[in-house]
Amino acid sequence: MNRKIFVTIVFAVTAAVLTARLAILIGDSEIAAVSAQRGTYTLKSAGEYAGIYDCNIEPLVNCSEKYEAVIIPNHISSIRIQPYLLDMERYYEGIESNLPFLCRVDERAAEFGGENIIFRSAVRTDSDQLAPHIIGYTSDGVGVCGIEKAYDDFLRSNCADNSVTLHIDAVGEVLNGLGSSINHAGELQCGVVTTLDKDIQQICENAADKNKLSIGAIVVMDVNTGEIKASVSRPDFDTSNIALSIDDPDSPFVNRAMSAYSVGSIFKLVTAAAALEQGISPEYSYICTGSVNVNGQIFNCHKWGGHGEIDMETAMVKSCNTYFIALSEYLDKEDYIETAKTLGFGEEIPICGDIVSASGTLQTVRDIEVAAERANMSFGQGKLTATPVQICRMTAAIANGGVMNQPSLIKGIRADDGTVEYSEITAGKRVLSYETVKLLKKFMYYTVRADNSMSNPERTLAAGKTSTAQTGRFDENGNEVLNCWFTGYFPSYNPRYAVTVMSEGGVSGNVTCGPIFRQIADEITDHEKSERKQLSAAD
Repeated sequence: MNRKIFVTIVFAVTAAVLTARLAILIGDSEIAAVSAQRGTYTLKSAGEYAGIYDCNIEPLVNCSEKYEAVIIPNHISSIRIQPYLLDMERYYEGIESNLPFLCRVDERAAEFGGENIIFRSAVRTDSDQLAPHIIGYTSDGVGVCGIEKAYDDFLRSNCADNSVTLHIDAVGEVLNGLGSSINHAGELQCGVVTTLDKDIQQICENAADKNKLSIGAIVVMDVNTGEIKASVSRPDFDTSNIALSIDDPDSPFVNRAMSAYSVGSIFKLVTAAAALEQGISPEYSYICTGSVNVNGQIFNCHKWGGHGEIDMETAMVKSCNTYFIALSEYLDKEDYIETAKTLGFGEEIPICGDIVSASGTLQTVRDIEVAAERANMSFGQGKLTATPVQICRMTAAIANGGVMNQPSLIKGIRADDGTVEYSEITAGKRVLSYETVKLLKKFMYYTVRADNSMSNPERTLAAGKTSTAQTGRFDENGNEVLNCWFTGYFPSYNPRYAVTVMSEGGVSGNVTCGPIFRQIADEITDHEKSERKQLSAAD
């Protein structure tokens, strides 16, 4: 502190002398004599790299600004800028070096200006960065993961820099009167255009936080195109301060939307689909007594005492395990596995660069020749695992009338003139018959409309399915950690969005994930109604 006071006093005393000398020095013949010893000194301040945008060309990075001042030691301007400084430690270090340097200042300095050169720079990412697992982050100007890594060459080759070249003498002091070369970085328009929707992404992140989704994921997909509109992974990390998350035991760098987990009852949709495709009637009935013996192994239904006599629709709505165990015994094993493969299980999905949805694990035909393993698979247990992206893609295919699209994240590349070269769209493929899909959609609609449903939105109609999957892992209190899911779509009558919510831990798919789906469906519906009103008013 004493050093700082001393330096400030010295500047104050010399400021008046410098001001007086400045008038004499400019235009004096002394310049010519000193010029023989002079050199040039260039300072660079990064402006911004090419951007990353959402589907509406809203920026996902470079969303805020910072300001830096060129500080010239022993110049009156270095005193006058002090009220605007944000990094006093850097300031005093720079002053002692006797060479021009850059120092962070607040935005008022840009208005003050005066004798100082003020540079504006874009802040690449903030602490509240949206979709950090998708955007990724940089280190020393190089993309480390996500889109930043996948498009590193393009993003970093398009850069606008701030720079200034000053004339200095042999001891590093700036020669006044000789002028300077200043380049202020312009704003770049070029960049990568993603399929993400900034507003939908924000809605999903808010829903995750409000409902305390501490470890899990949310994926929103356009039913008609397969475009990923939002992707949330929790916990997330601060892209502007990676060090904070390195030792976090909850592994915040893992993108849980792309990671595989035990599936549970959502897979009953696949079992039902396989049965319907193989010609089994939805009227097939079974009497659930609460448990079933499969070659000496007891499988329990979640309802103590059983559901009684039920058909396929009731079994789906009530999520009866023993019904689907019985149903699976009538299925051709090869066709059963093929139906699951057709719906995306066991298949890795490349998304963008190192963003890849894991393949998960799907039982083989040989596996389900063992009666107990087939029983497990029928309601989504055993070896079966899948990612939220895989589940969301399957849900979107059902909502889309049985046509499955390839999930996509990149919409195109934007040039600096604002035009976008759009990526080629891959045509979807039919994976289920219209008749099968019609019944599955009916089952899912009544599941959401059930009396105990916590996923039923208020502002739209939806359809979906819950899961509460056993994991075989236990917490410190001896309680099994459950993978809770909800997957669904809305509006049910004209589907636009498929949404999958997964939580590592929780009470059940209905209790833990249902409310998150409901909030997302309601808020997206409200948001789109508001947009339509604004467009109507503008017309």
